[in-house]
Amino acid sequence: MSDSDDDLPLSALTKEVSSKKRKREQADPEDGDDEDFEVDKKKHKKDKKNKKDKKNKKDKKHKKGKKHKKEKKNKHSRDRPKSKTKPANAKKSPSKKKGPTIKEMHALKKLEMAMKAHKWWEAEKLNEDMKWRTLEHNGVMFPPPYETHGVKLVYDGKDVDLTPEQEEIATLYAAVPLDGPQLGDPKTAKVFNKNFFADFKKALGRNHVIKKFEFCDFSKLRTHVMAEREAKKNLTKDQKEAKKAEDDAKRMVYSFAFVDGNIQKVGNVMVEPPGLFRGRGEHPKTGTLKKRVMPEQITINIGPDAPVPKCPVPGHNWGKIVHKHDVTWLATWKENVMDNTKYVWLAASSGFKGLSDMEKYEKARRLKKFIPKIRKDYEGNLVSRSIQKKQLATAMWVIDRLALRVGNEKDDDEADTVGCCSLRVEHITVDHENNTLTMDFLGKDSMRHHQTYELEKNYGEIGMKILKNFDAFCKKKKPDTDVFDQLDVGTLNDHLKTLMPGLSAKVFRTYNASSTLEEQLEDLDHDIPDQEKLLAYNSANRKVAILCNHQRTVSKAAEASLDKLSGLVELSKRQLEELKSMRKRRKKGKDVKLKAENLTTPEEKREQAHLFLRQPSVEQVEKRIDMWLKKIDTQELNLKNKDDNKTVALGTSKINYCDPRISVAWAKRNECPIEKIFPQALRDKFPWAMNESDAYKF
Repeated sequence: MSDSDDDLPLSALTKEVSSKKRKREQADPEDGDDEDFEVDKKKHKKDKKNKKDKKNKKDKKHKKGKKHKKEKKNKHSRDRPKSKTKPANAKKSPSKKKGPTIKEMHALKKLEMAMKAHKWWEAEKLNEDMKWRTLEHNGVMFPPPYETHGVKLVYDGKDVDLTPEQEEIATLYAAVPLDGPQLGDPKTAKVFNKNFFADFKKALGRNHVIKKFEFCDFSKLRTHVMAEREAKKNLTKDQKEAKKAEDDAKRMVYSFAFVDGNIQKVGNVMVEPPGLFRGRGEHPKTGTLKKRVMPEQITINIGPDAPVPKCPVPGHNWGKIVHKHDVTWLATWKENVMDNTKYVWLAASSGFKGLSDMEKYEKARRLKKFIPKIRKDYEGNLVSRSIQKKQLATAMWVIDRLALRVGNEKDDDEADTVGCCSLRVEHITVDHENNTLTMDFLGKDSMRHHQTYELEKNYGEIGMKILKNFDAFCKKKKPDTDVFDQLDVGTLNDHLKTLMPGLSAKVFRTYNASSTLEEQLEDLDHDIPDQEKLLAYNSANRKVAILCNHQRTVSKAAEASLDKLSGLVELSKRQLEELKSMRKRRKKGKDVKLKAENLTTPEEKREQAHLFLRQPSVEQVEKRIDMWLKKIDTQELNLKNKDDNKTVALGTSKINYCDPRISVAWAKRNECPIEKIFPQALRDKFPWAMNESDAYKF
């Protein structure tokens, strides 16, 4: 009781106590009187039981009535015919089928699609001295700066500290494969190492501890390079896609230009990264350091009203900004190895390159009309009293009939590659007994040209005049002397221009390649498989490649691919014989070997691909035999195609020398899908040729 209760009257206090007691009993019965609680508890249980009994009786009655109604309903439903329609308010079960996955097109792809919408070949042509009216682009992209790794170069058994510049050069050398064409060939390796170490010493400085190449050990650096390569290979699919998306986002900034208001794709957006010059064949500068190109070395070509592209390298700026309407390059600089001028062009699919291609093939078509006149000119001069005219006529015959490149003079620091006008006595062998002429020299890209020509057999009287002239031009000369010592490329091209306006020696290769392809392509039966059509096309294209000496070395990967394909053919033939044996057994009602369950490796699955999971019928076996016969035909065609073309570069003639309209017209006439003979890159390069009719003639 609180202190304030003393002032209250007794009646009030009693009433308050009774009230508090009732509240306490309601809140917790155990706090009240035990006897009263027991009575109340019994009474509560009895009331609860009575209520439960009443409820059970009611539930039983309800269930009985419900059961009766259900039976009655079922009886009526049995008497009525079943309705096939569902009630209007019936809910449909949610469909489990998923809709097609919508793949969002990348921004780079969207821009490429927008570019293709512009038919530049139908646009208004500009004057010859103006290639564009407006030109806007974002400049060029630079390779990322070098990041040091801290792996040591070992010199004379001791680790050596290198500056970032020195470490980068040493790492570039460590990345060159020991069994590759540069270090795998002792003769080439000697030149490569000499040139590399000369540039490496310049970066090291005069007082550096590293003095001799022989004491340098790059093994630690090679291990580091190999580990980095393996790490890239072992990236997950998601990691590779994320990296590609990141690279694409960076490149997209520089990948397109606006030319006369139309979007065009840029070809080489990235400036060449630093590296060691490889070269082809026995190049005298192989191993020389290609230095990092800086923005100050680069000239940017844009329209006078276009904004100057922002230089992406902090603290640097472009060397020069020009507005040359008569050229099609976007940027240019000079590289340090050969002192050659490098350019950034629009892509092969752009209007600039496409227009150049169209003009090239049209010029070759015009040459076709002038060929009789040109041949009459040089055939008449083959017996001229003037040595210069005789050499000019002989060189023209070689360029026309044998499709040799014209050839230019080479400096001492350039690869010793040869063309017609730069042939030396050591490259020629005249055989009077068999009336043959053999040429053996390194052509473009240091590819060997070694062919023997049967001049009398294939060219008759003219061929014998050519043989006699070569014999005379080589007589009493040293091996390193020029065959055509009174002729140069300029004189040859000047003479050709008198016979046809704008003609130069290189047009003959385009003409000969296109003419040969058209002659070799025969119309086929439309019902033959597309693979056979491709084989026929490649056979014709191979004649062009041989004529133009488009060769390639057979790589280890190519040999392995041929061996694998040959093994698949043998496996399929063995499986076919097993299927024929199975057919005999099933005809006699005997069981055959079944396919094993739980095959895991691709090899196991391939070995048992012809077998069945359960005992087949004779008809099923015969159906599989037919399937295997078609499979073997396809495999053998693929094998023949790859084997025939393993040493021939078929792509070069299609890209650079053969008029694409010849191939498009042939494909349409013979109902051959164009994608069989022209990959996507070529279809993008020659959009102007894709709509050519099937009646086109070169």
